[in-house]
Amino acid sequence: MHVLILGGTAEARRLAELLHGTPGLKVTSSLAGRVAAPRLPPGEVRVGGFGGAGALTTWLREHAVDAVVDATHPFAGTIGFHAVAAAAAARVPLLALRRPGWSPVEGDRWYDAHSLAEAAALLPRLGRRIFLTTGRMGLAAFAGLDDLWFLARSVEAPEPPCPAAMEVLLDRGPFTLDGERELLRRHRVDVLVTKDSGGTATAPKLTAAREAGLPVVVVRRPPAPAGLPVVPDPQEATRWIEARLDRKGRRRTR
Repeated sequence: MHVLILGGTAEARRLAELLHGTPGLKVTSSLAGRVAAPRLPPGEVRVGGFGGAGALTTWLREHAVDAVVDATHPFAGTIGFHAVAAAAAARVPLLALRRPGWSPVEGDRWYDAHSLAEAAALLPRLGRRIFLTTGRMGLAAFAGLDDLWFLARSVEAPEPPCPAAMEVLLDRGPFTLDGERELLRRHRVDVLVTKDSGGTATAPKLTAAREAGLPVVVVRRPPAPAGLPVVPDPQEATRWIEARLDRKGRRRTR
């Protein structure tokens, strides 16, 4: 049985680890290739986009894929819709592995935005020293805010256009609560901007901001494909795959 994991997330790597070495199972992890030195999962890995739903359909057929798990980032964009179309065309079952989003708790001062541009529009009335944790893509949305200072944290250096007054911090999670507290204090941050990525690796910044009484602008997730099974963690995805592997094995022994 051949499983394709559309990956690039910690959950995708963990799923590949859980499945690695399973008898009768071949796992291929696909990475978009946007990070120069990604953390590679075990098993076979392909890097680079497919070129649209049609090309993905062809790949599924040519490589005899039996199941697909879409474990891409919640903000990955169109790949989820391409996966739905390709899996339907190739008649391959598809599962979405989506980490739950974050929810505010008592003491949080959250401001919802539905895009980076909407988040940027909120900032002038919230503060002057902004901690941007939205990644290196899309910083152009903040480039016109010349009266504000930005600390932008990303895995790799961003490319222009960027805010004029910006310091770049190259780092990769998971992050600790003590580290996030010190970062906010040292840089005198008064506003946090984040995408609703979910998970635990980068969640300590939310706790640190709550403790400091800082406003947090949360960019909500874009619409995701509807009508397909969704699980919240790699363990559930593993059980989904193992059930299909078991059924395939029973069919072969009949």
